[in-house]
Amino acid sequence: MDGIIIVNKPKGITSHDVVYKVKKIFNKKVGHTGTLDPMATGVLPLLIGKGTLCSKYLINHDKIYNVTLELGKKTDTADAEGNIVGEKEVDYEILKIETVKKTLNQFIGKQKQVPPMYSAIKIKGKKLYEYARKGIQVKVEPREIEIYNIKLNGIDKDKKQIKFTVKCSKGTYIRSLCEDLASKLGTYGFMTELERVQVGNFKLSQSITIEELEKIYNSKKDLETFKSNFSKSFIDIEKLFQNEPLIELQENKYKHFINGVKLTQKNKKDGVYRIYLNKKFIGTGIVEQELLKRDIVL
Repeated sequence: MDGIIIVNKPKGITSHDVVYKVKKIFNKKVGHTGTLDPMATGVLPLLIGKGTLCSKYLINHDKIYNVTLELGKKTDTADAEGNIVGEKEVDYEILKIETVKKTLNQFIGKQKQVPPMYSAIKIKGKKLYEYARKGIQVKVEPREIEIYNIKLNGIDKDKKQIKFTVKCSKGTYIRSLCEDLASKLGTYGFMTELERVQVGNFKLSQSITIEELEKIYNSKKDLETFKSNFSKSFIDIEKLFQNEPLIELQENKYKHFINGVKLTQKNKKDGVYRIYLNKKFIGTGIVEQELLKRDIVL
């Protein structure tokens, strides 16, 4: 079983915990293409077996989140799991729909964002949260991100909360976005809820929970039967590359291909190709300057 499983990560556990659980279920190599904070829920694509070789094609995906921002307080982690380190009054005038929408729209486009101190970014060999836990201040350089769209979903004036959906580029920290939004509104703020609803083309509607995985697998030990029971949540490698062009190899060329020999492919454009032998999918290859080299081989 090689491919991608789209898991709906529950609240309260790390992405590593999810990887461990799925690895235990399948007894196969498992990886992921990007973590979710423990308090976050939603889409977590997991790479199974030789699907782990596909990670380089998945790490730059855009993402969509449902977010809840609470105004008036600042925490050391920029989310609900941290300690409150500051408070400011919230003028109810800033909670008007027109004001909030106008402020949200100011964040659309390319911009520089400073990652939160409680993050896994490494500086001088240490993760930022390791410095933060020791109270050590380090300079964090801003990174370029892009916000493609922000949609206001609701305002709760009693709780001083703003709910919105954001589509953003890889590397965007929603916790930092929440703090920056609050600052634009003239107050403090922190993220109280985060749900990732899409990563690239992988959607929450396709996802499966850990409990569902365990239940289906325990009742269907045969992997092929198992895959058919949750086909919407499992994407094999062939399907992942279904929009790429294909190359059918001859038997005499196949052995050279899997041994790493570059094969001439006249009039083929540079890029990734699905590779077939006797009409059976065997993996992917890359053409560069009309030369085909192996990439992922099943």
